[in-house]
Amino acid sequence: MPSGPAANPTELKTAEYVGYALGDTASNLFFQSFGIFLTYFYTDVWGLAPAAIGTMFLMVRLFDAAADPLIGLLADRTQTRWGKFRPYLLWFALPYGLGGYLLFASPDLGNAGKLVYAYITYAFMMLAYSFINVPYSSMLGVISPSPRIRTLASSYRFVGAFGGGLLVSLFVRPLVKWLGGGANAAGKVINELRGFQLTMLIFAVLSAVMFLICFATTRERVTVPPGQKNHAWGEIKELLGNFPWIMVLLSAIFSLTFIGLRNGSAIYYFKYVAGYDNQPVLFGQFDRFTVFVSLGMACQMLGSYCLSLFARVADKRILSYALTTVTAICWASFYFFPKHAFALQLAIQALGCFCMGPASALVWAMYADVADYGEWKFGRRSTGLVYSASLFAIKTGTALAGLLLPWVLKEYGYLPNVAQSAASILGITLTFSLFPAGFALLKAAALWIYPLSQPQVNRIETDLAARRAAATPATATS
Repeated sequence: MPSGPAANPTELKTAEYVGYALGDTASNLFFQSFGIFLTYFYTDVWGLAPAAIGTMFLMVRLFDAAADPLIGLLADRTQTRWGKFRPYLLWFALPYGLGGYLLFASPDLGNAGKLVYAYITYAFMMLAYSFINVPYSSMLGVISPSPRIRTLASSYRFVGAFGGGLLVSLFVRPLVKWLGGGANAAGKVINELRGFQLTMLIFAVLSAVMFLICFATTRERVTVPPGQKNHAWGEIKELLGNFPWIMVLLSAIFSLTFIGLRNGSAIYYFKYVAGYDNQPVLFGQFDRFTVFVSLGMACQMLGSYCLSLFARVADKRILSYALTTVTAICWASFYFFPKHAFALQLAIQALGCFCMGPASALVWAMYADVADYGEWKFGRRSTGLVYSASLFAIKTGTALAGLLLPWVLKEYGYLPNVAQSAASILGITLTFSLFPAGFALLKAAALWIYPLSQPQVNRIETDLAARRAAATPATATS
């Protein structure tokens, strides 16, 4: 269907909100699987060395992050009957699902062959992720000209994102156990490798279908200014001169770093520190690790769902800053609390994640405000380039987390599938508590410096609407 202004461009139907949210559900079926399980899969299941994995994560993610602005520039220059960004969901849904499956396909190779395979498949998946997620994220900037509607769409999006994370945290462990032939008398999955392979095949199919539904149900309603000339270097210079964008970028990098560290270390924490590995506590199927992580995802969903209510009473910047600070305090407390106080751990996890959900959604809504600010200040709209920064932040933040987690494990003497030393226990605990809390505080600092208040955002919206209205007659007669 041709893209263009809707009859009432500031309002969306529920089906479009839900369809847009499914795109992030699809993304997080794999993104959360990588964050929670990929390091563990490589070290404890497939037998790769932590140091080699850390180097691979850093090299691939930084290389791939450099490609994101190029993809943003390409998307800004795409012209189809479906719009600029939506067609990428159609074109890359299948490569994305395939890439996610191949990461866990784990053919029988020697140590050198395994590492080469990991490099190739991880690079392929990250590139597919960029080609579908830069345009998907950019759609938030063109789905409506209204900051209020975009904030609501971001709220739906993160309900979908954390819904995908909930599916991962709740079902990966039981599915791996079931598809891997069950568990032996010691509680260890009989064929954990096979369990991961089949589980990720299911996720591959689901993610591709969800992206296709997202493509079919959404529309683009904001177009570039009439007569805008594209100039790559000029757009990049304008982006670098967009101070609000720089602060949002930094906050997103710190956000993804602390999320990656905490998610990636959780399985080690519960296996080796808290000692809860493979101890069912819910319906005889879900162990404490699964309950803990799933509760966090559910609370992030609930917090994101409440975002529209929060946004009515507080400025986005102040609200996100306050929520992030609370999350940092919650994560830091895990260093001091008893390691076996499961009820207390659940309560602090619930509070920290409830605050983290809307704080994350608010940052993504700020990207749309930053795109508006760039058009308002420089007279040129580069939505894809602005939102490519969001993927750059994801890649950079997860690269830092992916480097730090295995590096800390190595430096503190971690060895897989054995009783850990006191030093190793300390290293795991730090990556689960104080280190994520520190990066969360850095995110809060960047949000405090972010300069766009809600009155300024409203004024920019009014000015841009007036410019577009003044330009419409000229374009109609040209």
